[in-house]
Amino acid sequence: MEQGNYTQISAFLLLGLSEEPDLQPLLFGLFLSMYLITVFGNLFIILAVSSDSHLHTPMYFFLANLSFVDICFTSTTVPKMLQNIQTQSKVITYEGCITQIYFFLLLAGLDNFLLAVMAYDRFLAICHPLHYTVIMKPQLCVLLVLVAWMMSALNSLLQSLMVLWLSFCREVKVSHFFCEINQVVQLACSDNFLNDKVMHFAAGLLGGSSLAGILYSYSKIVSSIHRISSAQGKYKAFSTCASHLSVVSLFYCTILGVYLSSAAPQSSHSSAVASVMYTVVTPMLNPFIYSLRNRDIKRALKRIIGAPVI
Repeated sequence: MEQGNYTQISAFLLLGLSEEPDLQPLLFGLFLSMYLITVFGNLFIILAVSSDSHLHTPMYFFLANLSFVDICFTSTTVPKMLQNIQTQSKVITYEGCITQIYFFLLLAGLDNFLLAVMAYDRFLAICHPLHYTVIMKPQLCVLLVLVAWMMSALNSLLQSLMVLWLSFCREVKVSHFFCEINQVVQLACSDNFLNDKVMHFAAGLLGGSSLAGILYSYSKIVSSIHRISSAQGKYKAFSTCASHLSVVSLFYCTILGVYLSSAAPQSSHSSAVASVMYTVVTPMLNPFIYSLRNRDIKRALKRIIGAPVI
């Protein structure tokens, strides 16, 4: 396509999960409910950790950060979707789309890094319990979170700036409920070869290294638990990382589902539906996973709501 056929567009069209008018009220109610559950559920986790001195440990410090990131992560996509359904509009401004891409990549990267850091924390607690308090000092915990923020911010800034370099045709329809970077890049009229390479390299480097760290940590944890002689000791050691393992499995399995669905026929719509799992459902379930089997969290939550603590 000739350079003269390009134009500086002012907006994108988000086609959403369905264009059926009869389904819009159902989608609005469903996503509003999930969004409110996500926000209040994760907010309760943050309040529980901050208000209970017994929860001022590295594990719960990272959990509070994960809850904060999950609130922001869901808030990047769902409110705009709800606004578009309510106003019967599919428009998102060009600036809004780039901003959404930046924060989505930033917060998805943070989720990824925090899960790896939490796996490292469990690895030290179970495999090196005598050195745990010496290694996992508050300064190191803060440093690990800061490094996660910096690496995620640099990645999202680089990829967002590279989207700014692309030229788009007059009408750009994104078959998604938010500006998913891969779909936006594929819709560009200009050459997107470099963008594709950077996206795949970043996903392989950042996502792959975090997943490799998680798998390594849990391989050592399983080996350490296997050497424990008593069944009670094994159960106690496993219970400290069961919630985190559940969240990791949910997060990476849903992302894998998005990847597999993108290779299927009608990939755009399938990918949009599958993306709901890790962008909305996973952040909503995290508070339940961490609180239902955790006595300390349940005790702190009861104090917050004024329920009797047994």
